[in-house]
Amino acid sequence: MIGLRDETDSAPPPPSRAPELAAKIFAENGWLRSALRLDHRPQQEEMARAVAAALKADAPLLFEAGTGVGKSLAYLVPGIIHAVDQSRQLIVSTHTISLQEQLETSDLPKCRHLFQGEPALARYAGFKAAVLVGKSNYLCTTRLAHALADRATLFADADYDELQRIAAWADATPTGLRHELRPPPRAEVWDAVNADSSSCSRKHCDCEKCFYQRAKARLRTAHVIIVNHALLFALVGRGGAHAQGANHDARGVLFPDDFLVLDEAHTVPEVATDHFGLSLSSYGLDRALKFLFNPRTKRGLFRKLGGPEAQQLIVDALDASKLFFDFLSKSLLAQRAIVRVREEGAAESTLDGPLGALHRQLGKLGDKLEDGRERDEVLEQKQRIKGLQAGLTDWLTLGDKGHVYWAERSGRKQTIVTLRSAPIDVAPALRQHLFGCGTSIVCTSATLAMGGTIERFAQRIGAEGAQAVVVKSPFDFERHMRVFVARDVPLPSPNEAKLALDVLAEYVGFCVERVRGGSLVLFTSYTDMRAIAAKLEDKFRAAERPFLLQGADLSRTELTQQMRAHGNAVLFGTDSFWTGVDVPGEALAQVIITRLPFDPPTHPITEAKCEHIRDNGGNPFNDLTLPDALIKFRQGVGRLIRTATDRGSVTILDSRVLAKNYGRLFLGCLPQTEFTVLTRETLKEKFIPFA
Repeated sequence: MIGLRDETDSAPPPPSRAPELAAKIFAENGWLRSALRLDHRPQQEEMARAVAAALKADAPLLFEAGTGVGKSLAYLVPGIIHAVDQSRQLIVSTHTISLQEQLETSDLPKCRHLFQGEPALARYAGFKAAVLVGKSNYLCTTRLAHALADRATLFADADYDELQRIAAWADATPTGLRHELRPPPRAEVWDAVNADSSSCSRKHCDCEKCFYQRAKARLRTAHVIIVNHALLFALVGRGGAHAQGANHDARGVLFPDDFLVLDEAHTVPEVATDHFGLSLSSYGLDRALKFLFNPRTKRGLFRKLGGPEAQQLIVDALDASKLFFDFLSKSLLAQRAIVRVREEGAAESTLDGPLGALHRQLGKLGDKLEDGRERDEVLEQKQRIKGLQAGLTDWLTLGDKGHVYWAERSGRKQTIVTLRSAPIDVAPALRQHLFGCGTSIVCTSATLAMGGTIERFAQRIGAEGAQAVVVKSPFDFERHMRVFVARDVPLPSPNEAKLALDVLAEYVGFCVERVRGGSLVLFTSYTDMRAIAAKLEDKFRAAERPFLLQGADLSRTELTQQMRAHGNAVLFGTDSFWTGVDVPGEALAQVIITRLPFDPPTHPITEAKCEHIRDNGGNPFNDLTLPDALIKFRQGVGRLIRTATDRGSVTILDSRVLAKNYGRLFLGCLPQTEFTVLTRETLKEKFIPFA
């Protein structure tokens, strides 16, 4: 069981000194200033005090902290003190890799330096930290050894070459993490050697050699554990702390007696919605079946253990799977890539019989095997097949009335069919799995509030009774930010789509040319982004401006790194670039917002939420579409000023902020209240960015 406290220890822990010490650390002439030479920020002090009080009381807290408040230290310092004093674990969850890296490589070392620099804090300097990564990302040396021994059973020649490459890498890698292996391993080979298996356990593995077991041992002794939202909610969905061995009355979210900080918390409703539903793909089912036996290569678990009868069951299941998903592709997804399913019986349950027969066969096989690694793996595959069978039944019968169901096509050739579901209202699940766990949950972000209040966000995440605080950024936006708004860009309309793109391209090209540093151009549509990129790319190249386009060759992290490195790049990005991008200095001197970030109302989740709001007497636009767009707009604007010395321009090319009544709400979100109205005729005269 993971956890710092010995479950046999009935003595109460010493009281937490977090509130008392946070007051001394973050005071105007406190230890933060003397040890780290950091300026006193009243907003940071307020946040640190509020976090410390919430942790001591095991209470929830929602805290909006504007850019520059220093929220990471404001929750890490009291969180570490509380964790050490109470022998409990602080879980910090973020949405972006960049913030995880900042916490690990910058903020936690600052905390350690602070504790080392002040004698009264010395007992906290030895805190331990770890990053929690999903099991499937780790190589298991035990499974690797068995895969090498059983290579004739499990792998074709080409796959065996890949297995040998992994084995050679295993001798050199310090972590065994998949992302360090270049090029990435083939999925079907990695499935046979990663740690996401019951055969990777303390019972079967040498804990000194297995990469995952070593990482798990570090987690057991860690006071701070960093995780991302996606993995957090995936683990919560599998039972969280109770799956780790805690009794049902014990507090804790992921591990017994832990407490949680959700940074970048504005993304929590979306990520949680995605992970509290169903996702079952034709590709995933195909991999699961071929792990047992691949009829083409004649390899797999059933070559050694199953025999001809079991192998034929796989052939039958693969045939049934192809017929089932081909039918959905032709009948349901022929015209559109995403289609909502409103009634039961979108397809015949032709897979139920073959999967049921396979489930029974795995049970019989498990009963014949002696206790050990092979039996554990067979029984795990039995549970996996049962889970797939249950997921198919749930989707075909629309089993949860509180969920929305749909199917979608994906993949390079659009041949992968995925069955999806998601809760229409995620608040009850979050209320149960987070705020009902008897432990402190701190949610923080630069954008939680709308109209100065966090009430709506609290309702969306099931935290209605939580204390809510908003503190503004200490940055001088009036001096460091200039805002321009275009009046004459045609409103979104099918009849004026071509003209609108031409006008947008004219504005983007001119504004980029006039700004010496880097420009981040934010889109709401891949189609618009690619169309304008096609119009302007040659112009940028001719001006020797590095041009970066989302969806080309580089990942989001790599694109952001390139923008920092070049200093004057132009980056075109869509959805994921509105939040979490951190490029300080002149490398990002301008943010251009081409359209207000309204989510398309046609996605099944959005459509179902709108229906739910309407059925309960609400207004979908006012209660969902507009608030979500305002939060995303604030995030987009927030990409510009990242440090106290940054300065630059925000240029808004959506004339709805001037033409529509709701436009004033977007303008009211801007940290700089003054703005200049532009037209194409006045561009040269009025568009005056910082020199």
